[in-house]
Amino acid sequence: MAYSETLAQRVRALLRDQGEIREQKMFGGLTFMLRGNLCCGVRGDALMVRVGPEQLEAALAQPHARRIDVAGRTMKGTLLVELAGVATDEDLARWVGKGVAFAASLPAK
Repeated sequence: MAYSETLAQRVRALLRDQGEIREQKMFGGLTFMLRGNLCCGVRGDALMVRVGPEQLEAALAQPHARRIDVAGRTMKGTLLVELAGVATDEDLARWVGKGVAFAASLPAK
């Protein structure tokens, strides 16, 4: 599956000062790993965000957010935000921040 390079560039700009960020192609798109833990990614034209199981339901209640399905399986604690939900820089920064906060709460791999 192809991914939006425009959205990927916007995410890169936000993650530039986060330190240990590594990009990896997986889940049919491009993911961003913080200290070895998935924080977010781009899948098609949508932003993939790992918020953790405790925050998932609240995050899914936000406009343009939906569950992510990879190879017929739901990814626990991770969701997709459609392009309309990250159209502004503020919205994108808020969602990427949620992913960074969760990944930063995990031990480094």
